[in-house]
Amino acid sequence: MDLLIGDVFRNAARAVPDRMAVALGDESYTFRQIDQESNKLARALGRLGITTGDRVAVWSGTNLNVVLVFAALAKMGAVFAPLNALFGLAEIEGTARLARPALLLADGERAAPGAQLATQLEIPFAGIEPTAAGRAAVGGAGTHLFDRAAAESGEDLPAPALREGDPHVLFFTSGSTGNPKGVVISHRVNFLRSHPGSQLEPRGPMVCPYPLFHMGAWTIALQQWQARDRVVFLAAADAASICDAVERHRATRINGVPAVWRRILDYVSEGGRHDLSSIRFADTGTSATPLELLESIETLFPEAEVRVFYGSTEAGNVASLEHADIRGKPGSCGVPSPSSEVRIDDDGELCVRGPLLFDGYFGDPQATAAAVVDGWYRTGDLAETDESGYLTIVGRAGDLIRSGGESVAPGEVEAALVDHPALMDVAVVGLPDVQWGEEVSAVIVPRPGAPVPTLAELRAHCDGRIASFKQPRRLVVAETIPRTVTTQQIQRRLLKEAILRNDLAIAERR
Repeated sequence: MDLLIGDVFRNAARAVPDRMAVALGDESYTFRQIDQESNKLARALGRLGITTGDRVAVWSGTNLNVVLVFAALAKMGAVFAPLNALFGLAEIEGTARLARPALLLADGERAAPGAQLATQLEIPFAGIEPTAAGRAAVGGAGTHLFDRAAAESGEDLPAPALREGDPHVLFFTSGSTGNPKGVVISHRVNFLRSHPGSQLEPRGPMVCPYPLFHMGAWTIALQQWQARDRVVFLAAADAASICDAVERHRATRINGVPAVWRRILDYVSEGGRHDLSSIRFADTGTSATPLELLESIETLFPEAEVRVFYGSTEAGNVASLEHADIRGKPGSCGVPSPSSEVRIDDDGELCVRGPLLFDGYFGDPQATAAAVVDGWYRTGDLAETDESGYLTIVGRAGDLIRSGGESVAPGEVEAALVDHPALMDVAVVGLPDVQWGEEVSAVIVPRPGAPVPTLAELRAHCDGRIASFKQPRRLVVAETIPRTVTTQQIQRRLLKEAILRNDLAIAERR
């Protein structure tokens, strides 16, 4: 029997048809509703020419129609390829083109640029916004997928010619050069990454603050759905919304990066009042989390297991630090997960292999060959291990900045800043931060006679060019930027060392 994601929805609908599967604000779907509505959507997509193996790009904020699209594509064997909802048209075009999609779907907010993008890609366009305003936004640019689906049957689909090794999703990540890469994950890998085991146990609702273009959101959702329980998505990951969702659904689980946990802790300490006593598992997803933060989470949720998970889109869950070890192994990301085998190569880079690895980078065999060597995925993280086998991430093998769970290529930020009239030179590095993992930091050389720009002015200069999470959060003023003699490449390591030694002072921080 093949392990197929479409069967997750079919099986849950048979076993617990009226149980709530997903919620967002006041909206929700049961497992029966997801199963039937996704069947209708799959038939509508088929009438638009989508078939097994086709890639469908989805450019949308968080709404429940995306869940139905996700299920429909899984059932028909088409590939779900979500685009970053924080990006504008100029930023997203290269990523969308890389996917070579057969169809572009977009919500109402992105209907106009979505139609323009589809025209540039020479593919059909359809809207998925659930509101009347969203339908109006599509206008003459294309069809509304859900209007088409309304006339279709909700009966189960004929089985497609689909095997577990076929692609299920295509998530996009940045390489160290800033060029987007499409991470291909098969039905089998996504099934295994989220499988709860053969003996189902009560799990309880889980609050998920991740956006729906992020792998983390769908891994968490599939974990809940395989266990036949509820995932609660959020329109915005602010602390009040998160705490309200926990209280409303009596959630037992929550997962967030350190920056999200800081928001929650600050909100509660400033007087935010919610009943959070139902939480039994409080997880953070990052390579290292300071003990002070973990102890604060422990205090907020005294009945919860507090855990740290380390992994990536390419590798899935690599390691975890259990509650009992947070004081004995501060800064560690724990021991390798049951399905992951790890080693540290001669250069200190952490490598991992096992059944949870991705299937390669879409259309890029060279990048795949560079990342996966003899079956081992090179994480790009420098790691150390102690005598008990606990891993600690100590740095990055390349220049890529990992901030708040997102990848930021320094060169892209530099390109957005380089034409600022007050700058003679600029370099961007990632500096360690307990909330974000790393903070995007701009090192500038002011033009002689020009006023030194503020951090706010630099961020304003980036508006409309790059997403807000890529914009600098720290400002350092220098006399020169160290560069190699022959190629004039920025020597980022030297810059970071100078800042961390306080040879270069941080002039401003957001």
